[in-house]
Amino acid sequence: MTQTIEIKINEASRIPKYKQIVDSIIQDISRGNLTIGQKIPSINELSETCYLSRDTVEKAYRVLKEKKIIISVKGKGFYTAKTDLISKINVLFMVNKPSSYKMMIYNSFVNCLGVNGHVNLSIYHCDESLFIKALEKNMGAFNYYVIMPHFRDEKSHHTSVTQKALDQIEKIPKDKLIILDNTKPEIHGDYGSVYQDFSGDIYGALQEGIEKLRKYDKLILVYPDKSVHPYPKRILYGFRQFCIEYNFDFEILDEIYEDMELQSKDAYIIIEEMDLVNLLRQIRSKGLIMGKDIGVISYNETPLKELLGITVISTDFKAMGETAAYLVMKNKKEKVKNVFKYIERNSV
Repeated sequence: MTQTIEIKINEASRIPKYKQIVDSIIQDISRGNLTIGQKIPSINELSETCYLSRDTVEKAYRVLKEKKIIISVKGKGFYTAKTDLISKINVLFMVNKPSSYKMMIYNSFVNCLGVNGHVNLSIYHCDESLFIKALEKNMGAFNYYVIMPHFRDEKSHHTSVTQKALDQIEKIPKDKLIILDNTKPEIHGDYGSVYQDFSGDIYGALQEGIEKLRKYDKLILVYPDKSVHPYPKRILYGFRQFCIEYNFDFEILDEIYEDMELQSKDAYIIIEEMDLVNLLRQIRSKGLIMGKDIGVISYNETPLKELLGITVISTDFKAMGETAAYLVMKNKKEKVKNVFKYIERNSV
């Protein structure tokens, strides 16, 4: 059954009549006069009832369809697709992986936005096709698109963005785009961004800890070269630059192996959680002392690392989420480098 809706057209207003139709339908939804799945008048019916041209009504319905507020069913007509979120800031939040620290950013963003917004979480697992499908499906349905761009290429190495993913991002109006975590200078237009400088951050953090690191003979970065969720190569560049400039012997491994040749006065910088667990297990089993015989620095802060007394180098995930929420609520297009910290504990 078609629901009767009240369309208020102010002939004296300078607001386009198609926009008045859109606003009237949204008001009906906000007031609960229309429920989800409710059939609404056809373009011809509304045109005749309101004495409006068919083109005007058609344009209004097209806008409502783009916003995913109504849908059309072939041979049946138009129906309301959603009845909530109308008066809120609606955000599609796209994350490359469901790690604990990515969720810290997401939770911080949601908490800061509060009752003013509704956030849909989309996890695309660094996969180009999943990312593109999610954006195509949701294009035009949200007020903002918050995206963490991290992908893997055909060799399972990290890439900041693929060309196809970039082409899809370019379709988003730049006043609705917030790029998080990773810098994307090749995106055209003026958009908001809260980013890490992966090369400069690790270089600067190791500089802060240099006095403690001087007691070790060798620095070893454990960088997972191939992973389902690969890490930026810029971490490698910053590490190498630090070691060369400060004359440290160094090595890069792709994982912590079983029965490592652990030698006293080596210091490890660990990125993945499982590698950290494997290293700590072997340090303990061989009777070595963390922070004395073997140095350990872990990438990305978590409550468990704090509890275990592990030194970390980490961006401030909570601050990243809060800053992104601020950009959304204030409609800002600033580009902000996020805080990166060296937090010294007992493991170096």
